[in-house]
Amino acid sequence: MVSAGDAGPTVAHATQPVMSSPSLGLVGRRVVVEVPATSANLGAGYDCLGLALDITNEVEVEVLDDAELAGDGVGSHVELAVEGEGAGELRGDRSNRFVAGMEAAFGPAEFELPPRSRWRLAMRNRIPLSRGLGSSASATIGGLIAANALLGQPLDVPRLLRLATEIEGHPDNASAALLGGFVVSAVIDDEVEAIRFDAPPDLIVVLFIADLRLSTSDMRKVLPQSVPLVDAVANLGRVALGVAGLATGRADVLAALTVDRLHEPYRVAAFPQLPRLIAAAREAGAIGACLSGAGSTVLAFCRSGSTCDAVGSAFERAALETGLPGRVQVVSPRNEGARVLALA
Repeated sequence: MVSAGDAGPTVAHATQPVMSSPSLGLVGRRVVVEVPATSANLGAGYDCLGLALDITNEVEVEVLDDAELAGDGVGSHVELAVEGEGAGELRGDRSNRFVAGMEAAFGPAEFELPPRSRWRLAMRNRIPLSRGLGSSASATIGGLIAANALLGQPLDVPRLLRLATEIEGHPDNASAALLGGFVVSAVIDDEVEAIRFDAPPDLIVVLFIADLRLSTSDMRKVLPQSVPLVDAVANLGRVALGVAGLATGRADVLAALTVDRLHEPYRVAAFPQLPRLIAAAREAGAIGACLSGAGSTVLAFCRSGSTCDAVGSAFERAALETGLPGRVQVVSPRNEGARVLALA
């Protein structure tokens, strides 16, 4: 989709796309896409910062003809096989965000799927569900780029990001999944703006992925409608410092960026183990630690293997002390966003 680029930040904004009218039938076509996990907020950057992680879902899509189907258009029949996360749980209908993403691409592309058609989806999922690692946004982006590839790429990056934001409600996870790297995003005057830059090359991420599932909607319900001015100002300063530092390759600013006063203190009511996990990671030598998205994953940043080992062990001890089952996973940031692996 978009290369990481060493020539500076990439800017995406929702301009009018260049449209085409695909005339080739889709029956018999096949596409394979890969989409990364993401972590949003990163502490003080509530709803505006995201980072792509090297945990991926891979989805193969085939468009088949079924003369026996009456059909009612896009998604009239979905044959779904899931391996890994979500197996036996994800549904093959419009409630599946991948299917929703595919559907969303057809209207702007001015293309109608033949009524007697069938999707065959094979998912190999590694991104945990409802753990704050962007599984929903990754599925949405995957569906969008799969359909866009089948249609001949009529939708540009800004349009894809706008569609994803309409589905997801906010662009932080979706923009990181689409563009890769660190991404700053916001909806400004109904336009989606996103700027991305590469993660520092030696940065390592240690995750504690709790067995506890926390839905984004439930975790938003515990947030207040207003916050003290002093807390808002504190977060603004940390976000400004963090973005400027990371954009110039300074990972040390994560120590400031990952300290939040707008959402994490309130989310402790639903996730009481959070302060202990964050403190354990910092005490073990992490540059910074924070809640990943709405949780329940906790993320810590490190710059050496030995520190990662210490932080992983600290996570495990803190989890045991607080009665929170889960696992540690060490990953790298991913500077490449969603991509098409095969198209036939």
